Amino acid sequence: MEKKLVLRGVLAGAVAGLLAFVFARIFAEPYIGKAIDYESGRDAAQAALDKAAGIAPEAAGSDLFSRTVQADVGIGAGMVVFGMAMGALLAVAYTVCLGRAGALRARSLALLVAGGGFLGMYLVPFLKYPANPPAIGHEETIRARSGLYLIMVVCSVAFLAAAVWLGRRLQARFGNWNATLLAGAAFAVAIGVVMLLLPSFGHLGWNKEHYGNHATETPQPLTDAEGNIVFPGFPADVLFAFRFYSVGAQLLLWSALGLVFAPLAERVLRPATAGASVHGTAPSPA
Repeated sequence: MEKKLVLRGVLAGAVAGLLAFVFARIFAEPYIGKAIDYESGRDAAQAALDKAAGIAPEAAGSDLFSRTVQADVGIGAGMVVFGMAMGALLAVAYTVCLGRAGALRARSLALLVAGGGFLGMYLVPFLKYPANPPAIGHEETIRARSGLYLIMVVCSVAFLAAAVWLGRRLQARFGNWNATLLAGAAFAVAIGVVMLLLPSFGHLGWNKEHYGNHATETPQPLTDAEGNIVFPGFPADVLFAFRFYSVGAQLLLWSALGLVFAPLAERVLRPATAGASVHGTAPSPA
C-alpha cells in the first residue's frame, strides 16, 4: 500500500507542479523579466563608469539558453519535478501519520499534511529568507545563502513535527484546543529563536561596489565618483510583486497537491477500511 500511496503522491505532485507553473508563468515571470532588464541596465551603467575610470571591462558570458526557453521549458520542468518530489514526501508523511492522527478521515489527513508541508517547507523559511528575483544576491554568497536557507527548512520541519508530537502528548491533560495552542506557541518560540540566531543576507559582507554603501541584499543606486546617481536602485514594487506571486505559486502547489492526493489516497485505503469494518477491527497504517 505504501508504494501505491507514493506513486499517487508523485502523480498529484506532477499535476500540482503544472498548475503552479501556469500561475508563475502568467504572474511571476513578467517581474523576473523586469529584474533581468534592471540587471542588464545596471551592468551597462557600471561598464560605462569603469570605462570612464580606465578599468578594462570584463568579458560578458553568453547565456546557454534563451529567455524563452528559460521561461517556458526551464521553469516548467523545474516546477513539475519539484511538485513530484514534494508529492512523494507528502505521501511518505501521510503514511507515517496513518493511524496516529486520531479519527481524521483520509481526505482530511491529506489536506492537513499538505498544509503542514506548505508551512514547514516554504512559508516559515520564506519569512526569514524570502525568494529573490535576478539582480538580488551576489554570486559570491550563493553557497552561504543556500546553506542558511537549508538550515531554516530543516529546523522548520523538525520543529513542526515536534510540535505535533507535543500536542498529542498534551491532549489528554489540556484538551485538544489548549494542547494545540500550547504546541503552536512552542513552535513559534523555537523557530523564532532560530531566526534570531541565523544571520540575515545583508550581514554577510557583500560587495559594496555591487550593493552600494549599505549592507543590504537589494542593490542600491549606482553612483559615480562624485556621488551622483547614474542608475537607480532596484524597484521596490518589482521585489514585492515577485515575492507575493512566489508565495501564491507555492500556496497553489501545496493546495492542489493536497486536493488531488486526498481522493487518490482514499481510494487506496478504502478496501482496507471496508475489510476492517467487516471484521470489526481498525485499519492497519501499513
